[in-house]
Amino acid sequence: MFSSLHGYRRVWLRPDLIAGLTVWAVLVPEALAYATIAGVPPVVGLYAAVPSLVLYASAGSSRHLVVGPMSATAALSAALVTPLAGADGGRYLALTAALAIATGVAGLLAGLLRLGFVASFISEPVLKGFIIGLALVIIVGQVPKLLGIGKHDGDFFDQAWGVLTHLGDTEWRTLLIGVSSLALVLGVRRWLPLVPGSLLAVLGGILLVALLDLEDKGVEIVGPIESGMPTPGLPAGPALRDYVDLLGPAVGVLLIGFAEGLGAAKTYAAKAGYEVEPNRELLGLGAANLGAGFCSGMVVNGSLSKTAVNGSAGAKTQLSGLVVAALTVLTLLFLTGLFEQLPEATLAAVVIAAVVELVDIAALRRLYRVWTEWLGGIYGAAARADFLAAVGALLGVLLFGTLPGLLIGIGLAMVLLVYRTSQPHIAALAPRGPLWLDVARHPDLTPRPELLVIRVESGLYFVNADFVRRRVRQLCDKRTRLVVLDAETSPVIDVTAAAMLVDLRDTLARRGVDFRIAHSIGQFGDELEAAEPGTQRIPVYPTVAAAVAAEPRPRHEPPDKER
Repeated sequence: MFSSLHGYRRVWLRPDLIAGLTVWAVLVPEALAYATIAGVPPVVGLYAAVPSLVLYASAGSSRHLVVGPMSATAALSAALVTPLAGADGGRYLALTAALAIATGVAGLLAGLLRLGFVASFISEPVLKGFIIGLALVIIVGQVPKLLGIGKHDGDFFDQAWGVLTHLGDTEWRTLLIGVSSLALVLGVRRWLPLVPGSLLAVLGGILLVALLDLEDKGVEIVGPIESGMPTPGLPAGPALRDYVDLLGPAVGVLLIGFAEGLGAAKTYAAKAGYEVEPNRELLGLGAANLGAGFCSGMVVNGSLSKTAVNGSAGAKTQLSGLVVAALTVLTLLFLTGLFEQLPEATLAAVVIAAVVELVDIAALRRLYRVWTEWLGGIYGAAARADFLAAVGALLGVLLFGTLPGLLIGIGLAMVLLVYRTSQPHIAALAPRGPLWLDVARHPDLTPRPELLVIRVESGLYFVNADFVRRRVRQLCDKRTRLVVLDAETSPVIDVTAAAMLVDLRDTLARRGVDFRIAHSIGQFGDELEAAEPGTQRIPVYPTVAAAVAAEPRPRHEPPDKER
């Protein structure tokens, strides 16, 4: 418990206190804003922040990660709860808290079962495309508040069309406040990065409403915010069946929150020189969500932006997070009235400023450029597998929603991976001194007509066994008398591929062609030997040169295994 506080040094106290104060100035307005994304009253974001900060500090492994409401999981929460709650506001609020509890239970179970490795199934390109799509959906959902017009339902394109067709209804005072707030937040972030621009924008918007009586002139404000702390306990309303129904979607929320939080935690752990434990992160995230749900909050996860603020302000341990929690409690007890005059346009500006930096089009361009003519010739369109997976996740979010978009991205990445594995490059080799090089890359080399040396640039599995067999047969001609498989680039082989090699050996033997294997290293050699009981072993040699120089064996005499 509280592992980051073990061996605490007095010299760390000042930077932890300063970091806590700095993060609090950012967290409060953003928590209010993210609650509106989730479709619940702004104070719910503060309800969730307090227990999540304390419980993550007690169970998590990162010294710097800040946990609280975030845009991605808030949007997911809204997408999952809306069809279950309908127009019932009270049930909507209760199910939002219930979703946090279900996510917490899923996180604790995943941590206890040591399932932290699951995060590796979400590739970085898929996560990048998903986050870009989610950021665009959030932005288009906040633009109506920035303009003072009504919001339209539907996917990203429906909402964007609704904005474009109602630009004439823009309320100019709301637009002026929203644009000014957005410019302030972005300007402060650009030129004064350590100053809490979100808090300045919030205080400025509140001051304008109070001085100019803007509420009576058509500017929408947040309105009454209940002060005080929530009563801990299960949310009233949801039955056991509701929790069971939410458990499946909660796994998706957990997966996204875990991937985003783990990335932030690892980034700052690498800078500070310590390790982050994925299974402990699952436990910490599960405990944080469980606490948030029991305190009438919403789903939470690790925040890259607030973790960056925490690290930049000099935080040394999770004491900074505990300081943020204490200051948020003081906010709930004494300062909620201050935020009641906050313009909705300013809140929308804070949200847009928080997520606009996530629209990383440059990252998509970098993924697109990961291509060469050589790769294109081997894999075709699948040579840009990472780019296609990112765009698939992006379009999936824009067209079908958050969780379907993520699943589309993961599924597309898996399909492309399997496709590329099923179509490996098979190089024909020729010698240059002691090296055996790909003839296609070195056209000056001339292989011997009776000798075919090949290299499969992949492991050998059931998905590519038939492809390899066909390709080797195509490369053989009437002059071929010896085929050598250089297995150095094939670290593993399964039973299907081993059987394919035995069959290939027999097929070639009937044509008077000898078949040998060189560089049978690691798992390849072990699995090939285990998969061939009762058959005449394929001769194995330590090098290609040794395989080429060896004398031909009689076809029916079981050869001694050579190493």
